[in-house]
Amino acid sequence: MALSRFLGWFLIHIALFLSLCYAEDPFVFYDFEVTYITASPLGVPQQVIAINNKFPGPTINSTTNNNVVINVRNKLDESLLMHWSGIQQRRSSWQDGVLGTNCPIPPKWNWTYQFQVKDQVGSFFYFPSLHFQRAAGGFGSFIINNRPIIPIPFDTPDGDIVILIGDWYTRNHTALRKALDAGKGLGMPDGVLINGKGPYRYNDTLVPDGIEYETINVHPGKTYRLRVHNVGISTSLNFRIQSHNLLLAESEGSYTVQQNYTSLDIHVGQSYSFLLTTDQNASSDYYIVASARFVNESQWKRVTGVAILRYSNSKGKASGPLPDPPQDEFDKTFSMNQARSIRWNVSASGARPNPQGSFRYGSINVTEVYVLRNKPPETIDGKRRATLSGISFVNPATPIRLADQYKIKGVYKLDFPNKPLTGPPKMETSVINGTYRGFMEVILQNNDTKMHTYHMSGYAFFVVGMDYGEWSENSRGTYNKWDGIARSTTQVYPGAWTAILISLDNVGVWNLRTENLDSWYLGQETYV
Repeated sequence: MALSRFLGWFLIHIALFLSLCYAEDPFVFYDFEVTYITASPLGVPQQVIAINNKFPGPTINSTTNNNVVINVRNKLDESLLMHWSGIQQRRSSWQDGVLGTNCPIPPKWNWTYQFQVKDQVGSFFYFPSLHFQRAAGGFGSFIINNRPIIPIPFDTPDGDIVILIGDWYTRNHTALRKALDAGKGLGMPDGVLINGKGPYRYNDTLVPDGIEYETINVHPGKTYRLRVHNVGISTSLNFRIQSHNLLLAESEGSYTVQQNYTSLDIHVGQSYSFLLTTDQNASSDYYIVASARFVNESQWKRVTGVAILRYSNSKGKASGPLPDPPQDEFDKTFSMNQARSIRWNVSASGARPNPQGSFRYGSINVTEVYVLRNKPPETIDGKRRATLSGISFVNPATPIRLADQYKIKGVYKLDFPNKPLTGPPKMETSVINGTYRGFMEVILQNNDTKMHTYHMSGYAFFVVGMDYGEWSENSRGTYNKWDGIARSTTQVYPGAWTAILISLDNVGVWNLRTENLDSWYLGQETYV
């Protein structure tokens, strides 16, 4: 009798606990079937990765605090993990979908991801994180809407439009992977895709006939929210729309101070929301352009994506030259100053009713400092590898999160150095030992000759400074300690540094990596 009474009370308490957890937090469900299909985005038939037979994949649409359930069935011929870039996975790092947190999904198997988008809003994307697969597709957007009780800091737009941009090769991802394994570079991309499609034929010499291009249909006198993501491999892209201003409103979950741009550099892995007002006379369609940056632009003209913005009252097709990119070939500060101008809207509410700026990051004492330096790829044990502070990361057979949970020894080392190694580079499973509720300063020093972007899972960090040259202790005097943007992916210019601050309030194992897919594949990452 006593036992049955105890069991009854136990079950009631469990039921009450579950109801408290989920009664006000709805579930959204998705099924992803990941397969190869044949597509010809640049006019050349090739194997791409589709989700539910779509390339790009479907948009995940959720609301703050929703529980998101995604059943992923792997119908590829190799293992698979899906990574939800920018989703913080509060206390659930084993859902992050990278090798340090998850066992891969074998071919013909399925795995169900389940996580809560706790206290987040904004524009994000997902992609396959293994085997260079992002170079073949498998990506799509991930939207987290505000709850109705939390106002957004602009009028409700008349429409919501996703634009996925990225450099693209006509070689399969397996061929690109083999080139890297053989110690070779990837060379110039074959083009830029916009929503999985090639360029509009704005130039008969550069663009062959018969390529399908993206058309975005709008009505005059309206305002649309454009969510633009660079899902490419390694190329920074300048995004612009002919004759229109782009009013920046949000970046990777943080509302920004609203500013107009005629164009904006969007680096690999970054996401932005713009408000586009359709206030032109529609004498013709308008070009939407994503063109390669920080390269020899005369040689890289083919690495340009072109789509069409079409008003419902348009009087004709787009024609003539594309709108000019920034004319800054000899001014390396233009793009950096543009990046510095992107600031946090401290008075806007984010996912919670309190203003974003109520978290005064600039007055918190730093508890740990890491200077992470990258270099051009170098040879280690006869292999071409990419390094971070002299260490090229080796993924262990057992995910770090599992080894940590079950106290398996010898899987990884908590010895990642605070400063770059001075000796020869080495290949190791070396991890940063973060302190829960600490406040970490990370300086990303780019001693490579190309642009890099860096991403950290589990967090929105504060971008507080960037400049050319070597970072020093005196550089802290230039930090923005009030309204630096909070985001999950930041650019680091070649020969320059970027400083970020991270409030370590999310227990777990978190990937810190370059978003440049070739360098990531060659080992430029670690975990915290």
